[in-house]
Amino acid sequence: MSTADKLDRLRQMREQAREGGGARRLDQQHARGKLSARERLTLLLDDDSFTELDAFVTHRASDFGLDEERYLGDGVITGFGRIDGRPVYVYSQDFTVFGGSLSEAHAEKICKVMDLAVENGLPIIGLSDSGGARIQEGVVSLGGYADIFLRNTLASGVVPQISLVMGPCAGGAVYSPAITDFVLMVDSTSYMFVTGPNVVKTVTHEEIDFEGLGGARVHNETSGVAHFMAAGEPQALELARTLVGYLPPNNVDLAPRREDWSDPAIGGDELDVLVPDSPKQSYDMHSVIGGIVDADSFTEVHALFARNIICGLGRIEGRTVGIVAQQPEVLAGVLDIDASDKAARFVRTCDCFNIPILTLVDVPGFLPGVEQEHRGIIRHGAKLLYAYCEATVPKVTVITRKAYGGAYDVMSSKHVRGDMNFAWPTAEIAVMGVEGAVNIIFREQIASAEDAAAERARLVAEYEERFANPYVAAARGYVDEVILPSETRARVVGALAMLENKRQSVPAKKHGNIPL
Repeated sequence: MSTADKLDRLRQMREQAREGGGARRLDQQHARGKLSARERLTLLLDDDSFTELDAFVTHRASDFGLDEERYLGDGVITGFGRIDGRPVYVYSQDFTVFGGSLSEAHAEKICKVMDLAVENGLPIIGLSDSGGARIQEGVVSLGGYADIFLRNTLASGVVPQISLVMGPCAGGAVYSPAITDFVLMVDSTSYMFVTGPNVVKTVTHEEIDFEGLGGARVHNETSGVAHFMAAGEPQALELARTLVGYLPPNNVDLAPRREDWSDPAIGGDELDVLVPDSPKQSYDMHSVIGGIVDADSFTEVHALFARNIICGLGRIEGRTVGIVAQQPEVLAGVLDIDASDKAARFVRTCDCFNIPILTLVDVPGFLPGVEQEHRGIIRHGAKLLYAYCEATVPKVTVITRKAYGGAYDVMSSKHVRGDMNFAWPTAEIAVMGVEGAVNIIFREQIASAEDAAAERARLVAEYEERFANPYVAAARGYVDEVILPSETRARVVGALAMLENKRQSVPAKKHGNIPL
């Protein structure tokens, strides 16, 4: 064979690898409203930046007719590329080849790029679109999943891991995205579940479709498995690019700092009049966030799940910050089981990757009730407490209004190693709300008064003057400074600059025992 023939052979094999399962199956993929595995990588990565690895790998199975059906790449495209000029490793499952099912060789390709990502300290982004384990290969395909799960676990907290569920992700396959840092799903075309609708019907006699059981909306609103829901695949891929922009390449480096930042979209004067006079009235904490972060820099995480607490990534003078904030407009911002889990996970993610945490507090306490107690609000609330206590990144806290009871302690108070703690003049830091406290402390005095209502009103006003303000806490140093709302961004900027080189260690140990 001549040199020219050898070169032609290589070109032909490359073209064959690019074809995946062929034109007919590609048309079927498009008919489902889905992009191909390669089209997805084209949108995800910078132009002409992708370098493919293992394009010519094929499966090694021969049972059930597999020896007569082989495709170059074996149903997954792996390699590395760039996002905004920064290198990342990627893999993208190809549903046109054996339904994207995972074989031994398929798993080995994914494991290779995951190993390279950890060795080189770079993010790994996985695009899932698979029917699950390749049944014809039996236990070796199951072993392949376990190999991936192990690498997900070892990479956790070392390099960012982002999962995009672009189609089916069922059975054991769901546990790989579940271990990663961020899970993105596409509305109406992606779904995740451990057992499908048919099995559910057989075992529990419940009838439900794919979307209702494990669609993007279910996992974004109800289960909390997914962090983001995109309207379509291009939007999901663009969101993944945005996420990478907030994150450092690994747990040693810092996130990139943007030089082209803009002033907040909401002015400080608006913050001065934001909190209502009545403690029973709500306001939108997004407005507070908008008055602190750079304009158009905030991306909310888990936006549809446990909406009584807000978590998200933003920038302050170009620096990446993680923001945790109560939302008074939803359940008065109370902490419940889902909110505790959501915030604890986010705090730990920020701590993994050296992202400072800004906490905005307006919390009336933990949600009371038999259901919450029986479902373990103590255990779940302890997760959030544990996460804040454990975090060693810079932690800046601003109490805007209520900070009651144990929830005050939990929300990055000075007592759990909050670095800089500010309070607005509207802050109320107490064991409980004013009226509740008065009813307990002065119960007998009120009962014996000639005009009980007037006496209660007098005692409420007196208690409010003495305790329902930030100055008692400030007198003890639990609050570093009481500030005007309009001063918040400036104070946060100064605090983050001061804390930029913070060094804080924890006692040597294998790992802590978070109350899972």
